[in-house]
Amino acid sequence: MSKDWKPRTKLVHTGSRRSQYGEMAEAIFLTQGFVYDTAEQAEKRFVGIEGDEFIYARYGNPTTRMFEERIAAIEGTEDAFATASGMAAVNGALMSVCKAGDRIVAARALFGSCLYILEGILGRFGVEVVLVDGTDIDAWRAAVTPGTKAVFFETVSNPTLEVIDVKAVADIAHAAGALVMVDNVFATPMFSDVVSLGADVVIYSTTKHIDGQGRALGGVVLGTEDFIRGTLEPYMKHTGGSMSPFNAWIMLNGMATLDLRCTAMAASAWKVAQALKDDARLGKVVHPFMDDHPQQAIAKAQMSEGGTMIAFELAAGKEAAFRFLNGLKIIKMSNNLGDAKSIATHPATTTHQRLPDEQKAILGISPGLIRLSIGLEDADDLIADIRNALDAI
Repeated sequence: MSKDWKPRTKLVHTGSRRSQYGEMAEAIFLTQGFVYDTAEQAEKRFVGIEGDEFIYARYGNPTTRMFEERIAAIEGTEDAFATASGMAAVNGALMSVCKAGDRIVAARALFGSCLYILEGILGRFGVEVVLVDGTDIDAWRAAVTPGTKAVFFETVSNPTLEVIDVKAVADIAHAAGALVMVDNVFATPMFSDVVSLGADVVIYSTTKHIDGQGRALGGVVLGTEDFIRGTLEPYMKHTGGSMSPFNAWIMLNGMATLDLRCTAMAASAWKVAQALKDDARLGKVVHPFMDDHPQQAIAKAQMSEGGTMIAFELAAGKEAAFRFLNGLKIIKMSNNLGDAKSIATHPATTTHQRLPDEQKAILGISPGLIRLSIGLEDADDLIADIRNALDAI
């Protein structure tokens, strides 16, 4: 693999392995185990894997390894570990570095399940978890004290699309000796080079843009070889959170069109946002590149495109939001995102419903908030669908 290859070439070819049959498409190695020629070879492999060797699918698999090498090449990291889901990736990254008494500082605006891991699991096992306003650099500076184990945040928050200044937070964290762990799902691997901004560990739910067609769960953690193989892998392989070979094969196929899909979806998201921004029926329309976004300058400095996500608010609240959702014809109601099909979500009653009302209010998750993931449909059709649903209110 040439380091000089452009991203689209890497997305198609990096990490490819072929059997003796010389197959063109990546093969699915649907095997849980591997045969050893001798007892001596088995003993040696369990002492330490060298090169392209495998022991057990929970530890690694040729198809899964192809995916790991391909996504690492795109992200610009030394290595990657593929997981069963995005939340397995978040859990594994955090749990593998923490012990009782450690301190984690995280942005308050996070996906509901991420907050559950931080507060409900890590907190239960004696890890001190401090939540801050992710957009307030002074709050990070005050919270990240010497000895802090790690900081964790979504580069673009779910669902309100706040944008975190990755470099500023990374500089604060590194000065205190903390790892910088980021969930980069909304920004995508194509639009945001967070490693160059100081991220040590990058996490994706591959269920989203990387698969991009609503077929399979998956996640991935990326970082240095030392972190992935020395810290994360022992935790993941013993707790059973690795990706299945079949799902890895799906992700490999999704990556071939990742740049094409994300680019087209981001262009449509911008067009939809521009069409809606002056609609009097909407209290606000949120897109990271819009002039009224509080972190527009940071978003444009960190991202080549504004992403595939939009959020907007209906001032009349939950009843109006439900009428809007029920009036959609093209856009589907679901809780996924990054799909080829456009998706509308009501966070207050689905993805973030477990949060107390006061916490939702702090995060800006109002009863009228709608999160839109823009897909590959024609943007004009999506705009018409949204306007017709607004008329239904």
